[in-house]
Amino acid sequence: GSDFLKKKYSDLRKSEAVRLSHETSENKESNMIDTWLHSMEAFHERQRNNPESMELIRKAFHDEYVIKPENVGETYFQNQERLMRELGHGNVEITEETRQEAIDIIIKDQEASLDNWVNYIFSKDADVYPMWAKYFAMRSMVKLSSYDKEKKAFGNRRKDTVSPFPDLNREALAYVIDILHKKAKQESIELDENNPELQKLIESENFGKLYAYAIEQVTPTEVNELMLTEGEWRKYSQGSDHMPLVESIQGHGTGWCTAGESTAKTQLQGGDFHVYYSIDKQGNYTIPRTAIRMQGSQIGEVRGIAPDQNLDPYMGKIVDEKLSEFPDKEKYKKKTADMNTLTLIERKQSKGEELTKEDLSFLYELDSRIEGFGYRRDPRIEELREARNIKEDLVSITGFKAWEISTEEEEALSGGIKFHYGDLDLGHLEFAVGLEFPETINGNLDLGSLESAEGLKLPKTLNGDLNLCSLQSAEGLELPKTINGSLNLFGLQSAKGLKLPENINGLDLGNLESAEDLKLPETINGYLNLFSLQSAEGLKLPKTLNGNLGLHSLESPKDLKLPETINGNLNLGNLQSAEGLKLPKTLNGDLYLRSLKDDEKEELRRKYPDIKIS
Repeated sequence: GSDFLKKKYSDLRKSEAVRLSHETSENKESNMIDTWLHSMEAFHERQRNNPESMELIRKAFHDEYVIKPENVGETYFQNQERLMRELGHGNVEITEETRQEAIDIIIKDQEASLDNWVNYIFSKDADVYPMWAKYFAMRSMVKLSSYDKEKKAFGNRRKDTVSPFPDLNREALAYVIDILHKKAKQESIELDENNPELQKLIESENFGKLYAYAIEQVTPTEVNELMLTEGEWRKYSQGSDHMPLVESIQGHGTGWCTAGESTAKTQLQGGDFHVYYSIDKQGNYTIPRTAIRMQGSQIGEVRGIAPDQNLDPYMGKIVDEKLSEFPDKEKYKKKTADMNTLTLIERKQSKGEELTKEDLSFLYELDSRIEGFGYRRDPRIEELREARNIKEDLVSITGFKAWEISTEEEEALSGGIKFHYGDLDLGHLEFAVGLEFPETINGNLDLGSLESAEGLKLPKTLNGDLNLCSLQSAEGLELPKTINGSLNLFGLQSAKGLKLPENINGLDLGNLESAEDLKLPETINGYLNLFSLQSAEGLKLPKTLNGNLGLHSLESPKDLKLPETINGNLNLGNLQSAEGLKLPKTLNGDLYLRSLKDDEKEELRRKYPDIKIS
């Protein structure tokens, strides 16, 4: 073991700890590192049952390895601001108080995850491992960041890394140490001859890579393991002790932030938490497969254990049945249906079966976007598309000739194109004169630098988002008849000349100060941002809004008639009085009344007990 450490860490013999242990040893002839390792074993045995000593040891690790407040980068907070805007809260500047709360959670989660390792390595349970292996594991682990389930690898920890330390998976750790111990003692290691990957990892003696490999071996990632879906749902009630939830998740490689103690505590303060556990090898329900986090009475998020926290292919039916218990189930049922359809297509393609026209239309998102439960798009979508001949598929779906279909920007703007597949990023263009778009664009269209609609002839159909955020006036603007995405008109200060499509999946008019000439559709299947609107005079909102509504600048509810149904949050953060305020029949989200006096908030809570008001 000492030879292994000498080879890995050439500076170890010169370290103060090794030198001091050798100087105080009675046996001056022994190997310096061996002497130090023996002293470390004795130290562990002496301190493990002393709570005060263990607290000091944990603090020493915190001081050395946990992120410092000043190293939490600005990028982290910029991402939080972006998310707030996307939720309909407008351009929210994160306050110093909120910033400090976030930093505290980051630090506490790092401390707790590091404590798991320290407590275990010092415990009697870890005495089965040689001290050199425990030292190597700890010295390596503190350099690792979060685990990427798609790459099956750990990132490198830097001084500005905000993620907790890796989950302690005792089975995976035992797997790694057993291999390294045998290698150090030059004992034979039973290997599958068809597994050169493991052989290379063993030769590398890289703890992070070996631990990542071991996690994949001991967690249910193989198809035959994931197919075992027998299990049970467990509910962790709002406000309850968060530790049972944390302990049931840690070490299973879910990738859920709920494995962090402070994060779990915060989430349980916001609502109930439901976790589905499938059966393990011992016949117990211990393997977390999916989680439903509630925000008040509404579903906050649904997460699985596949890459990017999507559901694994075998959990769709179980999640679908569970979601039927919640009032906002339809939004999530679409996601479940999409994931099931995508899985069926994946199976058909892997078997070499021909995809139907309906399959292809779904895969290329011609009718609606494929929605999943992860933070990012399900990676299978691009993987399936990349394995196909896109133009041939599009000819089959649309009935157009190959030369009438484009997949590249240059093709799309060449003229005579009826269907373009993919995004068109033209955010650099300041003028649109002479620009000829395809009749249909199946993707996003970015014209974010365009200040005038002069000469602009947009496609008839846009199956994606349209960004016209710099447009100063709607005069002469003829929008597509169909926009199956969101429309960003943030720069408009007047609605004069604006004629919106009947169907739209999100609308940003965040700079509009007056509702004069504004005619909104009866239904918006997404957010509506009217962040700068000063008065509700003349404002006729949709009957149904399937997203967040931002009316942050309104100071008075006069003339305000809210939609009957809002399937999202309602931000009235600058409202000074609730007199005359009539809330929607259905608000499947939170109501933000930051500026309202506490007594008026309490009155509203009594009047609308089912609405969460903050």
